[in-house]
Amino acid sequence: MTMPAPIISKPMAIEKDWIDYNGHLNMAYYNVLFDRCSDEAFELMGMGPNYAKERRLTIYTAEVHVCYVQELHLDHKVNVSFQLIDHDEKRLRVYQEIRHVDGWLAATSESLSLHVDMAGPKVAPFPADVMAQVEAMRAAHAALPMPERAGRSIGIKRRSA
Repeated sequence: MTMPAPIISKPMAIEKDWIDYNGHLNMAYYNVLFDRCSDEAFELMGMGPNYAKERRLTIYTAEVHVCYVQELHLDHKVNVSFQLIDHDEKRLRVYQEIRHVDGWLAATSESLSLHVDMAGPKVAPFPADVMAQVEAMRAAHAALPMPERAGRSIGIKRRSA
């Protein structure tokens, strides 16, 4: 199977219950959208719901950095992308974007995920069959440019007096 580069979700609608008192998408639900796309990517790498149920192995999120670029509202539809930008025997570094179906950028996310043996739970190496799929995805995504927003840190820039 050829891995898409990047992975792009099918269009997703913003749900009514996700709108906050400011009239736009509550920050928590950006993560829901990112997660739904991640689930599609994990399934392609052999780590979907059956993987957790049958093999008792799964993915845990260790760190996430979200940038909210432009507000989303109830009538909006979005696509979410998934780009595997790095991995090792136990971890995945992923960059994602939420884009309105018209193409404008709404949010970005960079995350570090851990492969976990649920018996511990403890961080564990990917099994060989899954590692082969992770490497196939990384090879497909290696041709993509490093996202400009990847590797950002949080800080307050001060103007010199």
